[in-house]
Amino acid sequence: MISSSTLKHLRIPFSLFLMPVFLFALALTPNLNESRLLWVFLALHLFLYPSSNGYNSYFDKDEESIGGLKNPPKVTKDLYWVSLVFFGIAIGLGALINLNFASMIFCYGLISMAYSHPAIRIKKYPWLSWLIAGFFQGYFTFAMAYVGLSDLGWDVFTKTHILIPGLLTSLMLWGNYPLTQVYQHREDSRRGDRTLSLVLGIKGTFAFSSFLFALTGAAFAWYFLDRNQIDVLWIYASAMAPIIVFFFVWFSFIRSNPEKYANYRWAMGMNAISALALNAFFIYYFLENTQILQVFGY
Repeated sequence: MISSSTLKHLRIPFSLFLMPVFLFALALTPNLNESRLLWVFLALHLFLYPSSNGYNSYFDKDEESIGGLKNPPKVTKDLYWVSLVFFGIAIGLGALINLNFASMIFCYGLISMAYSHPAIRIKKYPWLSWLIAGFFQGYFTFAMAYVGLSDLGWDVFTKTHILIPGLLTSLMLWGNYPLTQVYQHREDSRRGDRTLSLVLGIKGTFAFSSFLFALTGAAFAWYFLDRNQIDVLWIYASAMAPIIVFFFVWFSFIRSNPEKYANYRWAMGMNAISALALNAFFIYYFLENTQILQVFGY
């Protein structure tokens, strides 16, 4: 029997925040197949990401707010085993497509485990953890989803049409990643984890993310212009507008009182508005790229 604590720590709804990467890969997939779409989605969002959440929660044993849980319950032993079972199911679903995709899921899972496992604990290295988290949740996941959706292999990682959009997703995550740590300074310090946000400081975190958000926006603009998708660029700008407004409103409060406003509520608000806006945009981009909208006269 799975305990209620374990179900909460799996944080399955939190997978929504990583869905834009999957949707971007879906929008660019040339060999779309309905069954592969279902298996890839289930493998990543219902099993792999929750497995990662649960496994890391088990070793972190957080007492204060974490992503998706304002008041995390105490972890129990079954969380460890359930996270491994979920990991195994994700690999099994991946194998229904091909062994390349299954091996990529396995690789992602191992890196995720190393993030919080006390024997390695990548999390305690500020710049390395930032680089690895953004790379694997962005570029690697984009390529992995593309492989699963298209029934391809590891060789796609070196292809330009994968490398460029994949790095764009990593840029998005590298900008947002430190913001997810701004309200966890006290607990991270207590555990001895030197996160990037802790190293940069609260105001430094926002300045750093501002720069990367600007870089990400410029990179996406170049990407759409290079593909002669000017209309898509305007839709992208419209989707980004509420995210930018929310970020700078939050930043203005941070400048006046960083300790008060660097909290769970604001961070989850930033995550929620980003996920909703970007998911909506990439769903539109999928419909546009596959010309489904044209079929209905749009």
